[in-house]
Amino acid sequence: MNIFVAGASGAIGQPLITELVRKGHTVTGMSRSEAGARRLREIGAAAAMVDAFDAAAVESALRQSRAEVVIDELTSLPKDPRDMPSYQPGDRKLRLEGGGNLHRAALACGARRYLQQSTGFFLKAGEGLADESEGLALDASPDVALSAQTYTTLEARVLQPGAMEGVALRYGFFYGPNTWYHPDGGAAEQLRQQQLPLIGKGQGLWSWVHIEDAALATVAALDCEPGIYHVVEDDPPPMSVWLPAFAKSVGAPPPARVTEEQARQSAGEDAVYYQTRLRGASNAKAKQVLGFKPRRLEWL
Repeated sequence: MNIFVAGASGAIGQPLITELVRKGHTVTGMSRSEAGARRLREIGAAAAMVDAFDAAAVESALRQSRAEVVIDELTSLPKDPRDMPSYQPGDRKLRLEGGGNLHRAALACGARRYLQQSTGFFLKAGEGLADESEGLALDASPDVALSAQTYTTLEARVLQPGAMEGVALRYGFFYGPNTWYHPDGGAAEQLRQQQLPLIGKGQGLWSWVHIEDAALATVAALDCEPGIYHVVEDDPPPMSVWLPAFAKSVGAPPPARVTEEQARQSAGEDAVYYQTRLRGASNAKAKQVLGFKPRRLEWL
């Protein structure tokens, strides 16, 4: 198939495009930089140097690619997770406005299917692992709720009835090369500097996915039934389990422990939410429909 990937320079872009090319698809990756375009050409894709906010240029690039499937992996994330608060407005704008340009262009160009990056970790609170019928945590702490609202809007856009088949891929936290959760990633450096303590009981469940497993699931979603899929590992561990193990695996000292109130005063309500209230996701549907076989979280 002819496939257009937006966000091709992000963490998932390279493994995704590599797998698409390996499967024999004709791939065009969208990048804003010459360096990003050069990397795309090196792995066998065509490169479209386009700014997602330029609606006319996005549509022109899509027409030129003759895309049958469009994959929206648009993000604007910092290398260091500590910088996320300052990046969040730009990231939200890119996903909503830039992604809106991409979605409208895909409709105008007659694309058959649209795959949308969504979230498998900002799930509505409840008992047990959440399946795909569960909504997102719109009533969470402020920044988590804002992110949940963004993803809810993206899911509504891609899943609306119409000319295109829509698939929302609710990825877990990415780990592996070029992510925050890797020995040379931002979270590892936080731990080495002893700037990422364990909050309270650390009972929040984190749903993870290796970046290469996420790419494989995305390729499998080219032909699946439209809808929502949780692309996460089998057994989401609580923060109290994975954080000390991750610290040990990257050569960092054990994380300090602070109370929820101490964390609330020093880091804010969102930090407490991440560590104590996140709900895990069930991947049963992805395993059954996509043949998804995620690896076990490496540092466990």
